[in-house]
Amino acid sequence: MLKHMTLGLLAAGLCVAPALAETKWDMPTPYPDNNFHTKNVRQFAEDVEKATNGQLKIVVHSAGSLIKHPEIKKSVRQGIAPIGEILQSLAANENPIYEVDSIPFLTASYEDAKKLYAAQKPYLEKQLESEGLMLLYSVAWPAQGLYTKKEIKTIEDMAGLKFRTYSAATSRIAQLVNGVPTQVEVPDIPTAFATGRVEAMFTSPSTGVDMKAWDYLTHFHDLQAWQPRNIVFVNKAAFEKLTPEQQKAVRDAAAAAEERGWKMSEEEFTAQKKVLADNGIKVLEPTDELLSALKKVGEQMAAEWEQKAGPNGKAILEAYRK
Repeated sequence: MLKHMTLGLLAAGLCVAPALAETKWDMPTPYPDNNFHTKNVRQFAEDVEKATNGQLKIVVHSAGSLIKHPEIKKSVRQGIAPIGEILQSLAANENPIYEVDSIPFLTASYEDAKKLYAAQKPYLEKQLESEGLMLLYSVAWPAQGLYTKKEIKTIEDMAGLKFRTYSAATSRIAQLVNGVPTQVEVPDIPTAFATGRVEAMFTSPSTGVDMKAWDYLTHFHDLQAWQPRNIVFVNKAAFEKLTPEQQKAVRDAAAAAEERGWKMSEEEFTAQKKVLADNGIKVLEPTDELLSALKKVGEQMAAEWEQKAGPNGKAILEAYRK
């Protein structure tokens, strides 16, 4: 009797597929929920969960709530978090390869920014792989402009201004225009301006809207100076623990996020400039004199970057300029 019951239970078990264990990935990201990068990341996470039938769940922790921006890459490399997003140029002190997208006036359009990404991508992937990481996708910010409390007509008008900076490149720009660089992360921008720590900043229309720049600034100069990119990457060991089907789901969702993100960025550029204007910010075209002087700063920074980056840097710029 017991034998028959055991056989019956085994037979019943064969009719029911065993439930696969759910894998949960915590994903630290640096920007607030209303930012288009974060919206894109959340859609990526939803796509992965749907494609894996809930077996891989990516939980997005926005605005540095889980891990602060400067620590995200290190945390993913160490396996503290399996996946993350950063502003690429934040890692420039580790390797200049991460900084090419922040050379002022190297690109002048989204088409240029995509071409630069294509030229850099093989070297970026190789660098990340050497750190135990794998690139999933990269999306550009809208072009960077200059926010101030007064109109800037010449480069001399920028001398002595305390600039909010967010990378080695923005600090270098501040130095070259005889300003004073001060590193401030996005969530701290309003306080930094309110307390007088900074009085000007290079950033996108998107960040200006996110941080309600009209509360403490009056002018936005539409320089379209450069388009920094965010990168989303995964700990390679964590990725390799996934099933082949789950790996494909992540790659497919990443490809979709990259394509969607670039479109979102282009839409943001126009829409958010209008939001700035609607809230009282004077959106200005730069004077020819200012633009000419800043382009010379860009030329100097491109030469400095190529020297730092060595043969790889030269190869990237040659491929981009073809």
